[in-house]
Amino acid sequence: MSIQTNQTSELPWDRRPVTSRDLAIFVGVIALLCIGGAALLAFSIRDQSGTTAAGANGAAVSTVDQPAEARSIALGQEIFTAKCTACHTIGEGVRVGPDLQGVTQQRDPDWLARWITEPDVMLAEGDPTATELLAEHNNVPMPNLQLSSEEVDNVIAYLAHPDGSSVPTVIEYSLRTSADEAGFVGVGGYIDGVLNPELSAHLGDTIRLTLINDSVNAYDLKIDAFDVSSGELTAADESATVEFVVDQLGMFHYYASLPGQRDAGLEGVLRVEGVVSIGDEAAMAQSVGGSMDHAMSTVSAGPAVADAVSIIRNPADLPPPITTTEPQHHVVELTAMEVDGQLDDGSTFRYMTFNGQVPGPMLRMRIGDTMEVRINNQIESILPHSIDLHAVTGPGGGAEFTQTMAGEVSTFNFRALQPGLYVYHCATPSIAHHISSGMYGLILVEPEEGLPSVDHEFYVMQGEIYTEQPFGTEGHLTFSHQQMLNETPQYYVFNGAANALTLDEYAMRTAVGDSVRIYFGVGGPNKISSFHMIGEIFDRVYPMASLSSPPLEDVQTTMVPPGGATVVEFTMDVPGRYIMVDHALSRLERGLVGFLYAEGEENPDIFGAEGFPEESGH
Repeated sequence: MSIQTNQTSELPWDRRPVTSRDLAIFVGVIALLCIGGAALLAFSIRDQSGTTAAGANGAAVSTVDQPAEARSIALGQEIFTAKCTACHTIGEGVRVGPDLQGVTQQRDPDWLARWITEPDVMLAEGDPTATELLAEHNNVPMPNLQLSSEEVDNVIAYLAHPDGSSVPTVIEYSLRTSADEAGFVGVGGYIDGVLNPELSAHLGDTIRLTLINDSVNAYDLKIDAFDVSSGELTAADESATVEFVVDQLGMFHYYASLPGQRDAGLEGVLRVEGVVSIGDEAAMAQSVGGSMDHAMSTVSAGPAVADAVSIIRNPADLPPPITTTEPQHHVVELTAMEVDGQLDDGSTFRYMTFNGQVPGPMLRMRIGDTMEVRINNQIESILPHSIDLHAVTGPGGGAEFTQTMAGEVSTFNFRALQPGLYVYHCATPSIAHHISSGMYGLILVEPEEGLPSVDHEFYVMQGEIYTEQPFGTEGHLTFSHQQMLNETPQYYVFNGAANALTLDEYAMRTAVGDSVRIYFGVGGPNKISSFHMIGEIFDRVYPMASLSSPPLEDVQTTMVPPGGATVVEFTMDVPGRYIMVDHALSRLERGLVGFLYAEGEENPDIFGAEGFPEESGH
């Protein structure tokens, strides 16, 4: 670590341009096959020279001896995580497509740039190399990923340096102290004016951190993990610069060590990211006091998408009971839509949906009816999509005939042979990725005599969302294939978003004396639900959603597996707010909760107490 002190120097500027040294990059070629996914790709890493490097979120960065900037690699990792990890790994073995570690065949850079940009046009023109690649990989065409040339370069940079180890950088940050502020204040770039900003770096980076004393009081700055100390700054306008290498992964505190200053609020966090090896995990856990949720995230959240939409399906949005006794032919149009949706307060997520909401629309028919299902995949989609309806007797539940590329339409017909409440979902690899991102719904096949009439019917599905970032992170969160494989969701949701059915516009509403039926399913893709309504007892439960078997009566909690469903019925006897949960109750704290309101007169014969509560709950 080195320290420089200056009482009169001009304040440092964290946007000073630093030019990369001119070096050639090896040329690599990667051919990717992802059946039904982001399919046939070939990449080449192009030369980059004479560019100004931008650091994490705007800090000044000097690249050292390498032409691929750390920021480019970080952006490429985000793109790869969002669009490629469903099918590919780097050094972790074959998934749906091949492992991309260390593939080094050559391909012309200009050809590759065009191939990634407009593969459909090149195939239509009969480009011989493109045609040969297509034939080699089962004639699965590569979809147009709609990447800009800069995004292509970023992905290539990440594939060339997936661990970032070959790209040491110097990142410059400046902080000032002030008697008017109870903390360190960022100077310049994305941290400008931010109180105790989070600083970030990649494993192996060099940080050049300048502390400026804006006060007549004495201040200092320390980071114990890296043995960093600025020394005391005792005069106004005095500054000190420390330089050190971050050689540990995790989150580390920087703070003022003079008496009372840390307690007064002069403390912030330095986040060091990178690829985590098994040997690093214990160190990372120790660095954050055992909180691996934060430390294991290797992709920071970008800003929340400003025009993100609500993807929540209203639980009252379902088709009415079928009243005709004659066989009917139903035509259903489902549109596969990839949208940026509101996941939680302050956070957004890239959802895959049927018709723009989660779950997809509830479908309804009667035994003996026929249905034509049309799958339209929007031209804006990155991935192919399909549908598997568990109510279908036939290959793949329809999935074999509906693998639908962007801009295309697929159709099939089926006859409903058995009554029940069935799950449907996308069945395009990686199937679990598509499901967890929102592509699931329910189809009800009523028995020949129909179902008994009730006052209210509601449609609710439970799902899991797997993100690189911990629960509660603000910004635009990215999908994590590894978390999905580990079956460790960051969010549990009813109808698509955290706490969705607690919002006034989506809460279920009834009155005392009303009969209620809930059609409940689990999209999953992995977790069993212990479905429970706090303060109610289910009068009737159709276990496993079988409508040809007698229902169970007087049930407190019913188990529903992923890809399964149930139907529950009960009558509202007492007014109040009832809380719908999975009785694996820690999931409530990750967003899995809904409200059902019953309005009406109190019923002291059933329930009464001093100061009658407005709600029910544990």
